[in-house]
Amino acid sequence: MKKSQVAVVGSTGRMGGELLRLLRDHDHLEFSVGVARSAVAHLDKTVLSLEKANPKNIDIVIDFSLAEAADEVLDWCLKNKKPLVCGTTGVTDTTKINFIKAGKQIPVLWSPNMSLGIAILNKIISQLPRIEGFDFQIEEVHHAQKKDRPSGTALLLQETLESRIGKNLPSPVSVRGGGVFGIHRLHIMGTEETLMFEHNALSRGLFAKGALVAATWMIGKPPGYYQMSDVLVGL
Repeated sequence: MKKSQVAVVGSTGRMGGELLRLLRDHDHLEFSVGVARSAVAHLDKTVLSLEKANPKNIDIVIDFSLAEAADEVLDWCLKNKKPLVCGTTGVTDTTKINFIKAGKQIPVLWSPNMSLGIAILNKIISQLPRIEGFDFQIEEVHHAQKKDRPSGTALLLQETLESRIGKNLPSPVSVRGGGVFGIHRLHIMGTEETLMFEHNALSRGLFAKGALVAATWMIGKPPGYYQMSDVLVGL
């Protein structure tokens, strides 16, 4: 069976490195070209921009680069009719709207967190009963170098929670320190009992694995704006 060819945008970053490592022995996907805006871009199969890549050698694009480059990557995918899986965080609301609009022409999946576990947690939150007399709080912990605060994942969970509960809630609590890959908690607090749901990322590789699960699922899909919850249902 011929493997689908993958372009990795941000191929020399930490997530890009994880993707390239996993693609070496993947059953359905194969690394085709990397995109990196750095001095090491002379490496084999690496170009400075998608414009320098041959679209004939690309079946799908996975983007884990910078937020300010997301629209440029999306424009290339639109022009060349290629599916896009984007895990870039910190994108603007305008870019999010552009993702949704692009879904009318090509398959697009953007998620601030590619973990299947987070997709499960988000699904649990979406099905919470609308109980009275409880307080709700999203909490997230990330490594000291993470720039966006709250994280995109915390905002995703917050949006789902507020939609389900039907009211505005306190903003997510953000903690930064050490080398924590990512911990996300939902606290549900009553006067006589409390509940807590927690997702703890134990490695950066799990996000790369989730992105590859999403990319495999996206191959052959019709145009649409997809989320990790769609991938979860399709597994």
